[in-house]
Amino acid sequence: MMLLKAAISLIIFSPMAFGLVEDLDDTLKDNRMDDIWLVDFYAPWCGYCKKLEPVWQEVGAELTRSGSPVRVGKMDATAYSGVASEFGVRGYPTIKMLKGELAYNYKGPRTKDDIIEFANRVAGPAVRSLPSRQMFEHILKRHNVLFVYVGGESPLKEKYIEVASELIVYTYFFYASEDILTESVTLPELPSVLVFKDGTYFTYDEYEDGSLSSWVNRERFQSYMQIDGFTLYELGETGKLVAIAVTDEKDHTEQSVRLKGFVQRVATEHKEQFNRDFQFGHMDGNDYINSLIMGEVSVPNIIILNTSNEQYFLPSEPVENLQQLLYFFNSVLDGSAPAFGGDGIFQRIKRVVYDAKSTIMSVFRSSPVLGCFLFGLPLGVISLMCYGICTAESDDSTDNMEFMKREGFTDEDEEESENETQRQIKHKGEEEEDENEEETKEKVD
Repeated sequence: MMLLKAAISLIIFSPMAFGLVEDLDDTLKDNRMDDIWLVDFYAPWCGYCKKLEPVWQEVGAELTRSGSPVRVGKMDATAYSGVASEFGVRGYPTIKMLKGELAYNYKGPRTKDDIIEFANRVAGPAVRSLPSRQMFEHILKRHNVLFVYVGGESPLKEKYIEVASELIVYTYFFYASEDILTESVTLPELPSVLVFKDGTYFTYDEYEDGSLSSWVNRERFQSYMQIDGFTLYELGETGKLVAIAVTDEKDHTEQSVRLKGFVQRVATEHKEQFNRDFQFGHMDGNDYINSLIMGEVSVPNIIILNTSNEQYFLPSEPVENLQQLLYFFNSVLDGSAPAFGGDGIFQRIKRVVYDAKSTIMSVFRSSPVLGCFLFGLPLGVISLMCYGICTAESDDSTDNMEFMKREGFTDEDEEESENETQRQIKHKGEEEEDENEEETKEKVD
């Protein structure tokens, strides 16, 4: 009996029992309005897609278990390329939340917790109410970054709701009355929009910060954070330079710890000086950075990326203290630091070649048979064509020789024919010389 209960419990509470990941086809575009869908668009040969598969199963299990209204599915974007193209799929894997007529892209880390956080945030209302101070304090502890509108109905609130509907994929938006805020929060005026992060808060100022949308876009990240390939370009979209301490998390050397500490200190202690221009963080390993710059960055190191024009900056000498790092940041801002990379024509050609090489290697690593078919077959056809062109002339000579042999000529006959031709030419030349001598004698007579 105990074994039976244990078996039933295992089945009921097993993640795979709740794992509701549906294989989707082209009917999705007709049925999408009926539900909220979280969809993984993948390619069977994609290595990153295969790595995401077990995580995606866990996402489906967790959302189903929690009673979420979000349905989880996956679609082979190569088999249903028309549907994938309609949803703007350009690479693999692509994760999208389909909610009504809107399609939200997920560009965060490919972890279960981060994807579920995204699904729960986007599935709910764009702007959520904070009814009490207790709820406000709870939300502050739960989220690293959140935006709050304080006040009544106003044009600013309408704009705030509009911005929240666009940027809900990145962070949370709330509205509240002034009395639910803690005593430590002071407002310059009502209504106001505030962002809470890094243990403090900032107030939106239209005259200094520009449009509300651009301000929210700049402030939606913590000042210092762990960075990976999925979040890097999201950081770049803030319009800021991205300063990264590149370290090896498995090898905690003294220099690695020191560099990370220096970058964190700049992000916190020199926030007013650099916050508007820089986003700070650290990255584990240099593989992604190397592929990005098509070069190699030593570890540990400091690199500053300008994702708008693909330029990057490296310190001219090892950073040994905070003052050297501050000097490096200032030299980038004033233009005295040398810039590498860029988006010029040479770099674009280099990028095309590099990406093509990387794609070919990726296909061969994930599926050697498919790689041989896709790339080996065209190369074989081209090689045969070149061989045919190069041997065409020799084939003509061979055909002439075979024709002569068919007509009864042997190799000896051919040689004798050539000798006879030479004798005829020589004899004709002697006759012409004799005629010339006779003509000369007649003239003399």
